[in-house]
Amino acid sequence: MTVKSNQQKIILIGDGAVGSSYAYALINQNIGQELGIIDVNKDKALGDVMDLNSALAFTAPKKIYVADYDDCHDADLVVFTAGASQKPGETRLDLTEKNLRITKDVVEKVMASGFNGIFLVATNPVDILTYAVYKLSGLPSNQVIGSGTSLDSARFRQAIANLLNVDVRNVHGYIIGEHGDTEFPVWSHANVAGLQISEWIQNNPDTDEKALVDIFFSVRDAAYEIISKKGATFYGIGVSLARITRAILNNEHAVIPVSAYLEGEYGQDDIYIGTPSIITSKGLEKIVEIPLNDSEMEKMQHSASTIRNHLKEVLDKNPDLGFTISG
Repeated sequence: MTVKSNQQKIILIGDGAVGSSYAYALINQNIGQELGIIDVNKDKALGDVMDLNSALAFTAPKKIYVADYDDCHDADLVVFTAGASQKPGETRLDLTEKNLRITKDVVEKVMASGFNGIFLVATNPVDILTYAVYKLSGLPSNQVIGSGTSLDSARFRQAIANLLNVDVRNVHGYIIGEHGDTEFPVWSHANVAGLQISEWIQNNPDTDEKALVDIFFSVRDAAYEIISKKGATFYGIGVSLARITRAILNNEHAVIPVSAYLEGEYGQDDIYIGTPSIITSKGLEKIVEIPLNDSEMEKMQHSASTIRNHLKEVLDKNPDLGFTISG
């Protein structure tokens, strides 16, 4: 699959809070040259198209329009944000059955258009739905990517930067695993300006070590807190999706923690889960498998088992969803 760099056509499916935030981020950052928006609420989609077009005089020319599924046939990228959103008190896994049914319908319509580009999935539970898109579409796994732990990792880096009073761009670290309650930080490879966290603490004895350890819990539960205060999360994930989109359209070879299809990495097969990966115009060029210590490897196995067992349970109850998971 060759991305048509002179076109850079994006189709957004789902114009809710996440989708519209993503579209706004694309306009602000001048990403892509063509943006079609599909939503069951055509008036909402048209309103956003009109509103976004009003901003182009301040950014750069771009074709923005209300699309239909036939428009997917020559798209470089289809970004899927449609589905039921997480409500207060719900986990991401609570959304599985209803959003799998929406996913099946959307994928069938997209593939009927002749689409052979890259799918970028953001709808939760994102690891499970990315796997469903891969199975239902028949596309190669490198052409199906989920937003994964990209936002979680950004929150992780920002929280460390705030605590240590350094620029976030000099903080490197990843949250990997499920985008959900079983995700975990890879402390063994987190660093600040090239210094491992343990080295930083040694050189800066006034560092609050307990606060540093507690950072992960605030990151993991950030979505719950935001949802309790404003009803939904959308700005962070919108910008995260824009970052992944830019890496694809510009063939950046950027390393981003996305939901990727594992084929032996971390001892796992036939599952999508969050891990750093090299993102190019081909989609997912290569998984960056971080060497994990024993504790981290146990957490990865637990996270993968949680995803796999939950999906199996849902599929056993709903065989009409049209795909199975091995293992």
